[in-house]
Amino acid sequence: MKKVVYLLLRRMRLPLIVLISVYAISVLGMTLITGMDDQGRPWRMDFFHAIYFVSFLGSTIGLGEVPYPLTDAQRMWTTFIIYAAVVSWLYAIGSILTLVQDQAFRRVLGFTSFARKIQRLQEPFYIVCGYGDAARQLVRELSEHHIQCVVIDRDRDKILDLEVEDLPFHVPGLSEDATDSDTLLAAGLKHPCCRGVIGLSGIDDINLAIAITSKLLAPELPVFCQSDSSDTAANMASFGTDHIIDPFEIFASRLAMMFHSPSMYLVYEWITAVHDAPLSDFKSPPAGSWVLCGFGRFGKAVRKHITGEGVQTRLIEADTRATGAPPDTIEGRGTEADTLIEAGIRNATGIIAGTDSDTNNLSILITARDLNPELFTVVRQNSQGKDAIFSAAAIDLIMQPGAITAQRILGLILAPLLDDFLGMAHNRDEEWANLLVSRVAGVVEEVTPETWDLDISPLSAPAVFDCLIRNDTIRLRDICVYPRSRTEPLPCVPLLIRRDSGNRLLPDMEETLQAGDQILFCGLEDALRHTRYIVNDHQALYYVRTGIDRPSGTLWRWLTSD
Repeated sequence: MKKVVYLLLRRMRLPLIVLISVYAISVLGMTLITGMDDQGRPWRMDFFHAIYFVSFLGSTIGLGEVPYPLTDAQRMWTTFIIYAAVVSWLYAIGSILTLVQDQAFRRVLGFTSFARKIQRLQEPFYIVCGYGDAARQLVRELSEHHIQCVVIDRDRDKILDLEVEDLPFHVPGLSEDATDSDTLLAAGLKHPCCRGVIGLSGIDDINLAIAITSKLLAPELPVFCQSDSSDTAANMASFGTDHIIDPFEIFASRLAMMFHSPSMYLVYEWITAVHDAPLSDFKSPPAGSWVLCGFGRFGKAVRKHITGEGVQTRLIEADTRATGAPPDTIEGRGTEADTLIEAGIRNATGIIAGTDSDTNNLSILITARDLNPELFTVVRQNSQGKDAIFSAAAIDLIMQPGAITAQRILGLILAPLLDDFLGMAHNRDEEWANLLVSRVAGVVEEVTPETWDLDISPLSAPAVFDCLIRNDTIRLRDICVYPRSRTEPLPCVPLLIRRDSGNRLLPDMEETLQAGDQILFCGLEDALRHTRYIVNDHQALYYVRTGIDRPSGTLWRWLTSD
């Protein structure tokens, strides 16, 4: 607010001086010029009458010769006042209009308004730095889960896009530099309701600066940052960045998983997908020889992981020297048939189009299919604005860096246990993965399941916690049935119970709960609401345990007592 007042006074200094001077001279002149009263005697206005007269005359409200008719000298001075006041007012009003349209003033005004708006927030929120593909999808998903966000992006057009987004509720946005400490503080970095900072600018150096600033000013807050290089990731880790997301490494590891455990890959896809996404189909890429186009960050990660699965790759790269490609790499973009034929596309079982150009990737796909229609196709999609084109291309597997990053951060926020579960599940065999797929498929319909955590604590599950304090036995199945029909199971699957004595992967429904347990579920949104209702309501928990619908009110308990 101080900057607004300072800028306003600085820009309006001269117009105010002119306006005040005109009024002062006008009042002084009216007091000095001799007039005539109703008796014909000389008379001069006092300051009160002069100020009153000049006030309604200078503002062009009207003209009245008070308290006595004016003399010719006074009328001549009045004429001067009229022109001088009108000109000074036009100058002042024009200066105000110019100031309102001034970009610097509007920027300061918007910054101040944004800071006041953030200070009034009373619900938990996350600061999202950047509004590209990943941030746009993350903000929408968090909004769908009723979690407030605050967005910062230097690009004014992206903030305008945010303002017209069809989101469940208003998301404040600011067009400023997210690496500036004042900007982060205005966005609520030290606000008591701030729950974390998310760096998704799309530029590693900016994300690093955001992580450093956030950790130095608010070390207690978790920081999530995207990083596309190992050097930047190591630098972020040295400053204590809590979660560093590399979408290329994530996708490459999952692609490698498809070769030895396609069912486990399907599990990953289902439980990490965005809200209401359609269920992915089972896919199993063929082994053999693959052609990899592009040896940048994505290509390096993919080749490293699938080579570990025994998959042979033949590389195509346009700039072999800059990327450090192996000596046997074929130089070219992969969009030409001759280059693909030289790489052995006719005998290959799959192709990966992984350049940083969506146009080139689609061109590689079409050219390769013309030469070998039986190829298993993996294509990198850099911009989500081309979803319709990539969907129409009938690609077996699409890699979207923004979507992978958003899904990863969303899982860490909504279900922190999900990371532990995926790490433990990765070491299980295909038979175990098939069992999990069948369980999840039995509770979901046409869209991917929700995932959520449940802590057995006094705040998160007071009804269950009170029973455990009284040494009552609570089993997992007790909180996985409908609160109005205890014989009907909820459409959910308990994935993991984390406790001090040891984790339980895919726990049995007869598992006895303990105080301090953390439980990870996946299932329909309806099951999420009912499980949270049961663990918070003593009467509902008593019913699902005993089958007795006990009256909850004092009067009803007295009437039904023996």
